[in-house]
Parts: sequence; structure tokens; C-alpha cells
Amino acid sequence: MKTIDDLQVAGQRVFVRADLNVPLDGTTITDDGRIRAVAPTIAKLAERGAKVIVASHLGRPKGAPDPAFSLGPAAQRLGELLGQSVAFATDTVGESAAAVTAGLADGQVAVLENLRFNPGETSKDDAERGAFADRLAALADLYVGDGFGAVHRKHASVYDLPQRLPHAAGDLIATEVGVLKKLTEDVKRPYVVVLGGAKVSDKLAVIDELLGKADRLLIGGGMAYTFLKAKGYEVGISLLQEDQIPVVTEYMERAEKNGVELVLPVDVLASTDFPDLKTKAPATFDTLDADKIPSDKEGLDIGPKTRELYASKLADAATVFWNGPLGVFEHPDYAGGTRAIAQALVDSDAFTVVGGGDSAAAVRLLGFDEKAFGHISTGGGASLEYLEGKTLPGLAALED
Repeated sequence: MKTIDDLQVAGQRVFVRADLNVPLDGTTITDDGRIRAVAPTIAKLAERGAKVIVASHLGRPKGAPDPAFSLGPAAQRLGELLGQSVAFATDTVGESAAAVTAGLADGQVAVLENLRFNPGETSKDDAERGAFADRLAALADLYVGDGFGAVHRKHASVYDLPQRLPHAAGDLIATEVGVLKKLTEDVKRPYVVVLGGAKVSDKLAVIDELLGKADRLLIGGGMAYTFLKAKGYEVGISLLQEDQIPVVTEYMERAEKNGVELVLPVDVLASTDFPDLKTKAPATFDTLDADKIPSDKEGLDIGPKTRELYASKLADAATVFWNGPLGVFEHPDYAGGTRAIAQALVDSDAFTVVGGGDSAAAVRLLGFDEKAFGHISTGGGASLEYLEGKTLPGLAALED
């Protein structure tokens, strides 16, 4: 896989597929981590005299323009980070995109409007997707893939476009792949994986793979209640995927057979009411043993005994991968479990990887120094699929 250091970019129109898919509250960016992650690649190309054309998706618009998903705020924030004016095209391959990209001088940067405003970006029809890629290719001379959060998608700008232009991986993708190789090849042990998040179904494939690779799996978040139910515990109105209980049961049996320590919560914070995430009004909850959740309560975070238990299971680790919050971290009363895991990673001497998505957002929301972790990924889904052993279309397209 070539990197941008292998490309002659001076005077060339360089199309950078970035991941500017940031959370918005109206037009206000609430977490700019993904923009900050790709900004160094864009700055490097501009400093080398490229005419940089940045493109990304944001959210899930339905193949048509939708002001709620405009990349305008992201373009403005990118300009602030680069310390230079960034032009913004109000379409993807239309008159505005043609005019803005044609008007770029060497070292200047432009951002195209949300790629998903065009149905060709995400189409499952190869011809429709290819036609959109052809129009994108007409805007540029070279392609740089640096949107790691999208490389698991077979989309026009991720998969089809690099096949139409000389291409290379950006510095962010090169870093992400290097980190993931440390989690899959010649791993330093003990290797501990912390998995949280809402649905166990989202993590089944990676658990299946890790049962042959990890030394310990620590389970939390909403997905933990399917495991607890599989052990015969009452979980009340906690998030539960009952149809996954047979698979989870088989995984627990296989973990024991393989000598993999699979650790579940021993206590939880449970309430009859889901917290108000807008006002952050104080929540009312009980701290209960994990096998004593009453029928009218919902588990919303791991409890203090579990936090101590999980910290002790991380203390001797040499490698840690963490994906998914341990509770409803957006509310301060249910952020304690996620904070405890983050603090255990900060305190650890291990190589620590925070696997993108909500985990990365939680680290920033809770005020941790990002430099205290070995690596914070920009792609939760992409990281998981890499660890599952899947071929990622966006990475495959960048191979020579």
C-alpha cells in the first residue's frame, strides 16, 4: 500500500476521502475528533503544493440534499484547524463542485458537500455507483484514502474511485492499519479486550474471533444483559436480545473450553426511568447485584464492585482493545463505569487502543487526555471488522 509520501502532489488536484462524520447539535459540532485526526494529512498535502479536494459523508441522508446533514460546519472547523480559508462546494459533482475545484490554487483546500446527498455513493448497483465515481474522478488527478471510519463500506468514494485514479493511503489510515496489526499479529500478552455498547449482535463476530486470540474479555454496556440472562439471571427491563441467548451461551462455553476468561458485571446501577440526556437532571437509581435486578428496573451502568473488578483485570495487561461504553455515559450519573475503564487504561503500562465510535467520544467527553492512550481509532465499525478478519473494501482498493 502506497502512502502519500510516494505521490508527487505539487500542482495536482488531490481528492482526499476523509471522515468528517462528526456529531452535530443543529449546526454546532459537539465532537471534532475526526476532523482533527485527518487535518494533518490535508495540511501536509497543501504544504507540498497540492490542490486538495476533501470529501466525506455525514450522517444518513436518503440520497438527496438535506440541510440537517450539510458538511458546511465541518468545512468551517477544518479551516480553523488548518489556519486557512477552506472553500465549500454546495454540491458533490455539480456546477458548484466544478467551479470550486477548478478555482483552487496550489496549496488551497476545498470541501465538497455531503457525498451521500447523491444516491450513487451508497448504491448497491455497481453501474450506478461507478457512474458517480466517474464524475468524482473527473474533479481530480490523484486519490488519497484517509477516511478510516468508512473503509468497511463498499461505497463509490471509498471503493470505486481509487480504482479510477493513482492512489495512496493517507497518514491516518496508515497509522490505523499499523495499530490494528499490533492487535492481530504478534500480540503482546496478556491481551485484554473490553466490549460494551448497546447490542450484543453488533459484537458477535468479533467475540467469535477473539475467543481464539484474547486472554480475557470484559463485557459491559447494554450487551451485557443478554449474557446475564443466558446465565439464568433476571434482567428486568434492561436491554435484551433474547434471540441471541443461544449464541451467547455457546460463546461462554467455548471461552471456558479455550481458557479465555470471560468476565461479566457483578453489580449494576438500575432504575425504573431512563435518564434525561438533554437536561442531565439527576437520576434516581439503585446499586444492585447483577443477579438481583427486579422486573421493573433497567441496568444503565456497571456498579462500583464491577469497576474495581474490571480495573484489576486490566492491571497486568500488555495489550488492551476497548470498544463500546460501559453504560449511558452521556449522563453524568451513569458515566462512572466508562470513566473507570478509561482511567484503568490511562494507568496501565499496556499498549492501549480505544476502538472508535462512542468509546472515543466518551474519552473526550469525560475529559481524558487523548495522548494518555496508545491510540484512539477514528473508526469503530471498521476496527471491529478488521479484528473479525474481514476484507475491508476501502483498504483493498488502496492496495497496489
